[in-house]
Amino acid sequence: MRRRAVIAVLGGIIVGVLLADWRLGVTGAVLAAIGDTLYRARSASSVPAWRRPSVAERRTEMQLKKLERSGYRTLHARAIPGSEAQIDHLVIGPTGIYAVDSEKWDKRLPVRVQAGKQLFHGPFSQKPRLLEAAWEASQAGELIGKKLGRDITIVPSLAIYGPSLPWKILNIRQVDVFEGSRVRRWITKRERSLTDSEIEQIFDVAGEVLPPRYAEG
Repeated sequence: MRRRAVIAVLGGIIVGVLLADWRLGVTGAVLAAIGDTLYRARSASSVPAWRRPSVAERRTEMQLKKLERSGYRTLHARAIPGSEAQIDHLVIGPTGIYAVDSEKWDKRLPVRVQAGKQLFHGPFSQKPRLLEAAWEASQAGELIGKKLGRDITIVPSLAIYGPSLPWKILNIRQVDVFEGSRVRRWITKRERSLTDSEIEQIFDVAGEVLPPRYAEG
């Protein structure tokens, strides 16, 4: 609030001085305060700062935040019980359920695929990372499905930031791999498969069976 008040005062002074009208200065102050409010609402992370999510996670989160108006719900940094695994972003919306793991890779090393199922970043095989992402989604689906009494399919993915990829979206070992900037398009390009009530039900159950990686408070 103090920050917003300072911005409003400065905005009012600048406008008032430039236009030589105190009434326009007041209008400028109000507009500056509104602008700051909108900026903070769009840029503020729903993942508390003390959790220290990675830069890649925050970039994905900002994209997913824009899907809220279209009926999508997201849980961030959710743990798979009994393991050290974590789903960075679990997205539930009209087109289905998605597990997105955000990765920041060295852009100096090329990314390539061999035989359609071997992913490399430079000389390093990413097979363990692919298997982990697929397992996380499978486990989350089983936990949610058991609670709901129905089959739940969660689509796993790796959203990669840093190096450019020589493809748009590629499925490798049952995991969709794409550049991080494509997250929203990857999710919304599918046909509608869940109703609003199903979305809310799955979202609530996912919050119960997949605990936050970091305790609140």
